[in-house]
Amino acid sequence: MDATEADRLSACYPILDRLSADARLRVLRNARWMRVPAGAMLFDDRQACEGFPFIVEGSVRVSKCAPNGRELPLYRVAPGETCIISSSCLLGHEDYKARGVTETDTLLMLLPKTVFDDMMNERPFRDFIFHLFAERIADLMQLIEEVAFRKLDQRLAALLLGKGRMLHVTHQQLADELGSVREIVSRLLKSFADQGLVRLAREQVEILDPAGLRKLAAEGSTKA
Repeated sequence: MDATEADRLSACYPILDRLSADARLRVLRNARWMRVPAGAMLFDDRQACEGFPFIVEGSVRVSKCAPNGRELPLYRVAPGETCIISSSCLLGHEDYKARGVTETDTLLMLLPKTVFDDMMNERPFRDFIFHLFAERIADLMQLIEEVAFRKLDQRLAALLLGKGRMLHVTHQQLADELGSVREIVSRLLKSFADQGLVRLAREQVEILDPAGLRKLAAEGSTKA
């Protein structure tokens, strides 16, 4: 690893500068750098975990996949963040139980499993892992609440908001984000269009009534 790579890694993960000199040197010497194109699968269900990823550029989408092909997005890993699926697999000596796919061109450093195990003896590193572990668990609990207690029309309305007036997105992409199927999402979008909330075109959703969408997201549909 050259000085530039080490600087970029530390900029994203300042925790590395708090390690002992010997521990930090071991991390840098054993770092495996990977540049991965968008859409590449980093890991999948029942695969062994080979190491712990540190994201320096790009984004990784982590999803739970069903046998019928449906996916439920769990979280995204951006620079400076951690993947709790990877850490739980390493700590529990288990295979992956989810899928990780790069959303954009991604640069990451993979810390080999043996080095990760040793770093858990370093108090700053251990605290870092468990702190972000707790944050991710809170995010996942919110996701469970969304899926279990909010109707799909509310979740779709909330998903459309905050992305500008014009969304360039397919119905399948929206379905993937919601862990649903395209046919149901298409039907809901057509209902939104009939209510004057949106205008639909090929791979495009135009927001016409953001206030109406916000009300729907908060209260749900009044239709039986």
